[in-house]
Amino acid sequence: MKLDQKRRVFLKGSVAATTVGFAVGAGLLTPGTVLAAWNQSAFDAKAIDKAISAAVGNPTTTPSDKITIKAPDIAENGAVVPVSIVANLDGVDTIALLVEKNANPLSAIFHLPKGTLPDVSTRVKMGKTGDVVAVVKAGGKLYSARKGVKVTIGGCGG
Repeated sequence: MKLDQKRRVFLKGSVAATTVGFAVGAGLLTPGTVLAAWNQSAFDAKAIDKAISAAVGNPTTTPSDKITIKAPDIAENGAVVPVSIVANLDGVDTIALLVEKNANPLSAIFHLPKGTLPDVSTRVKMGKTGDVVAVVKAGGKLYSARKGVKVTIGGCGG
C-alpha cells in the first residue's frame, strides 16, 4: 500500500472516530438507541417451552421437514458449535435457535424483514449432549425442527 493510501485510511478512520465521539458526548448516541432490542424474559427462561413462548409468543409448534438444521453430529468443542438454519417456508419473519440441555435454552432470535432469505448461521455454546431446536414463525404459524449433537471432551468421541 502506498504512503498516500495509508494516510487516507488513517484520516478517514480518525474523522469517523471523532464524529462518533462527538455524537456520544452530545447524548445523540446512547446504548439504548444503538444496541439491538433485548428480549430478557426469553433469554432468562430456564425451560424450553417458556423460552419459546417468550421468544415467539406460543410454545406450541408443528414439526416440519421444511426446516434444515446444519450442525455437527459430534461437537469436539461444546463452547463453539457452528449451527445453520434454512427454512423453505413462505413468509418467515422469525427464527429462534434453542439448545435443549443448556441452563438457558434460548441462544438466538433472528427477526427477518419481509423478503429476506430465511438462512441464518451462528455459533452456540452447548454444555452437554442434546438437541439443537429451530423454531420458525412463518405466516403466523410456528414450525420446528430438531437435530441431536453429541458434545465430547477433547474431541475423543467419548
